[in-house]
Amino acid sequence: MARTRKVTVSTDVHGHTAGWAEAELDRPVPAEPDPTAAAFFDVDNTMMQGASIYWFARGLAARKYFTTGDLARFAWQQARFRLLATENAVDMSQAKEAALAFIEGWRVDEIERLAEEIFDELMAPRIWAGTRRLAQRHLDAGERVWLVSAAPVEIGRVIATRLGLTGAVGTVAEVVDGAYTGRLVGDLMHGPAKAEAVAQLAAVEGLDLTRCAAYSDSANDLPMLTAVGRAVAINPDGTLLRQARERGWEVRDFRTGRRAAKIAVPSTAAAGLLAGAVSAGLALHRRRRTP
Repeated sequence: MARTRKVTVSTDVHGHTAGWAEAELDRPVPAEPDPTAAAFFDVDNTMMQGASIYWFARGLAARKYFTTGDLARFAWQQARFRLLATENAVDMSQAKEAALAFIEGWRVDEIERLAEEIFDELMAPRIWAGTRRLAQRHLDAGERVWLVSAAPVEIGRVIATRLGLTGAVGTVAEVVDGAYTGRLVGDLMHGPAKAEAVAQLAAVEGLDLTRCAAYSDSANDLPMLTAVGRAVAINPDGTLLRQARERGWEVRDFRTGRRAAKIAVPSTAAAGLLAGAVSAGLALHRRRRTP
């Protein structure tokens, strides 16, 4: 049984930076592992119902890290991004600035501790069983399985550990002496950045992308889906569903009945979710620092 915990940051020739963190768990080694194949799973609405950063914010609110009013404002902003699917330079800039302000001064070990607690309380019940089975099939076949999310890579690693996966690709925040500096290393893990990160990971880990698979609910992840040999649309938004049908991709939808009606809305821009979450947390962070 091998126990592993590794965080890697890599920058390509164009200056794009990706970070991935291997999960910390005891993992049996498959009898015939395939060192060149892997699967990449988006998290929000693909691996779990809703946005991981939203449930993290819910957990923080329950612990009085900020008020229910802050959470309500975040929920409103989340809905706005879902309905408008806003993705432009201004939105991305605001998301990055909000992320920088929120994380400054927080300790990495505190974030990971909270993420572990909040996953068990709020995220675990919202993992799509069907998607989890798909991931397990890859593991059983001796392939590595990575989560790919706009959430901080440390939170992604906690989720991957809890699910028994290989690790997570996520947004990288600069850390000095165990605390976040308020600066990002590279860009938010969103859209084309996911495809670039997956390519970097493949180069470092010796993966053959033509032998890899990718899973997502959102058309925002088309760059990642088209970068691998096999793409699967999970609980797809309208645009991704059309693309999947045109390209002959497999489609899996684990939503049913009224539950599907409640969540089958345009996929959230990853940057929008992150901006909303960190903006909600920022209000409390400032209050906690005010004498």
